[in-house]
Amino acid sequence: MATNPEGMQGNLPPEAQEKLETLQDLQETAQNVAEQKQQTETSLNETETALEALEGVDEDSVMYREVGELLIETEYDAAADQLEDKQESLEVRVEQLIKQEERVQERFENLQEELQEMLSGAGGPQGPGGAGA
Repeated sequence: MATNPEGMQGNLPPEAQEKLETLQDLQETAQNVAEQKQQTETSLNETETALEALEGVDEDSVMYREVGELLIETEYDAAADQLEDKQESLEVRVEQLIKQEERVQERFENLQEELQEMLSGAGGPQGPGGAGA
């Protein structure tokens, strides 16, 4: 689990400490999702650039594709199909990551709100939106 900031941990009720830890975990998750999205968008941009470059190539040209450390001869149509399939799957992945990013952000904001309400209401009179509202 993520570590709590020094000073705050000792003063918080156990439920608030738990929410704070969950917030920190969500923050880490959000960062990981953002990194994955950035990497996927970079791959998508590279794939789109390759497809654009392929448009200017004669279909009878000798072409190679990278397979690990090797370059393997390939046909124009096979290369185009492979790049189009890759582009499509990367676009789907970017959309999934955007939705995941939004869900994590929404969950983070809701939890943050709950924690603030919990801390502002701790031991004091119930304000607007409390049990009497």
